[in-house]
Amino acid sequence: MKTSWSARIPAVRVGIAGLLFFWAAGGAVAGIFNTKHNLGSTGVNAASNFSGTREICVFCHTPHGGDGEAAVPIWNRHLDPNGFQTYDQMGTTTLDANVEEVGSVSLACLSCHDGTQAMDALLNEPGSGRDHPGFSAGRWSGQASTVDGRIGPPDVITNLGKDLTNDHPIGIQYAGGGYSLTNPEGPGKDPDFNRADSEIMGTNRVWWVNTLNAGGSAGFERTDMKLYTRVGSAGAYAGEPQPFVECASCHDPHVDYNPTFLRVDPAGSAVCLTCHAK
Repeated sequence: MKTSWSARIPAVRVGIAGLLFFWAAGGAVAGIFNTKHNLGSTGVNAASNFSGTREICVFCHTPHGGDGEAAVPIWNRHLDPNGFQTYDQMGTTTLDANVEEVGSVSLACLSCHDGTQAMDALLNEPGSGRDHPGFSAGRWSGQASTVDGRIGPPDVITNLGKDLTNDHPIGIQYAGGGYSLTNPEGPGKDPDFNRADSEIMGTNRVWWVNTLNAGGSAGFERTDMKLYTRVGSAGAYAGEPQPFVECASCHDPHVDYNPTFLRVDPAGSAVCLTCHAK
């Protein structure tokens, strides 16, 4: 008996969806492969990375047993929100936005970059938690073992530590506040910031700053400055979801087309000028 074309459509759709998924996943892995975020034995700095696995994604994500409190998918690392010093603690008079406690996706970034734990201190080790040389000890196995497997000594810029007062603010309301669930189009309170775009994606309101002037499109792209929705605790729209600047607003950990994983080419201060109207 012949199968009708209409009966085949669901299978075709599933096949196409599968291909798109693997294309997207493959693109992400390809991007990470040639960067310092590849911490396995195939990494660009394999001599100083953990050599006990060829896996790439495992240093951040796990298919099972991830941290359910993390604001990122199936996070495979320990999160520690305590002990951070944030930009607002400097007492600067130019700060006109509320700064929340370190959280959201920034806390996931800092689970590596705060310099407090070894890179191979994972919730779920490669091979479904089986013991692997180096992993069970929770230490780096390469050259970095001299600093207990952390990202580097204190003077390495990628080792941010827990004092974030000398770094770009994170967990800070975009444009001094003003955007919210009930006022999604803004404008922001501070006119020295460019307008944020917004739309409903799925069931949630999201915001971003468009890089259309750098050749992008009008809709959201990963090369735009992504803002992260959090519930604000202060200001005119306290208690409402609002757009905040986080580490991943400027950095995309899955790409290799700009230095330091930046979403925008930094030439001509384009990273700064995407958000700041100067």
